Amino acid sequence: MRPRRRTSSLQSRLYKHEQFVSALSDEKHDFMVYVPQAFLDEPNRFFPVLFLHDGQNLFDPQTSFIKGNYWRMGETADALIACGEIEPLVIVGIYNNGEKRVDEYTPVEDKRLGGGKADAYGQMVVEELRPFVARQYRTLAGPENCGLGGSSLGGLVTIYLGMRYPEVFGKLAVLSPSVWWRDRVILRFVEQLRQKTGQRIWLDIGTKEGKRALPDARALKRLLVKKGWRLGKDLEYREIDGAQHNENAWAERVGPLLKFLFPHRA
Repeated sequence: MRPRRRTSSLQSRLYKHEQFVSALSDEKHDFMVYVPQAFLDEPNRFFPVLFLHDGQNLFDPQTSFIKGNYWRMGETADALIACGEIEPLVIVGIYNNGEKRVDEYTPVEDKRLGGGKADAYGQMVVEELRPFVARQYRTLAGPENCGLGGSSLGGLVTIYLGMRYPEVFGKLAVLSPSVWWRDRVILRFVEQLRQKTGQRIWLDIGTKEGKRALPDARALKRLLVKKGWRLGKDLEYREIDGAQHNENAWAERVGPLLKFLFPHRA
């Protein structure tokens, strides 16, 4: 499978891979890879990596769920790297598969809504996609150099897979997580952790995302603190006043979460 390279400035550092074939999942996935300018300028340098769900909403306003509303991931990363606020990193946006999104982004099945195939999706990301990206894009080894993130159901699957693979993902970006899934089963999953992992976690929620979202996010935050995460240290929790459940709102959080998870190393 050969990447399709885009042209011009930031676009020249976005590489589209189509229909990534997995032996562990029934689904094929497109994904977009952002590389920093240093990737081209320093051919012997290796970089940390961040894997994000719902990849079509991150880099391109034409492919996003609502056209024009996207995370501006590449522009924001470029700006923060240029001013020395974050370290140069590779960002991988894994496209969702439309109607199969619910299946892959949920840890257990719901009798009414279906789902429950996050384990197979996670295995694909960890055992197939991650090694492919490491070979092609010179990413650093170790959980301290590897992040996972997403919003809504993407936030739910991030906290789930993050807790399943702490030896892989040392940084988690959990935006507006769908804690409500299957009677808040994710809270029971986190409660069952035998010990705190060494992960650094960004968790946020908007105050205008519905009646259940804010108390659910607070419940997840309290549980993480109970398990040993320290607010302002390895757990950053934010409630964004007036923010709704959409791509434009999440775009506003890209800068702060990148600075928390991938700060510039002196």
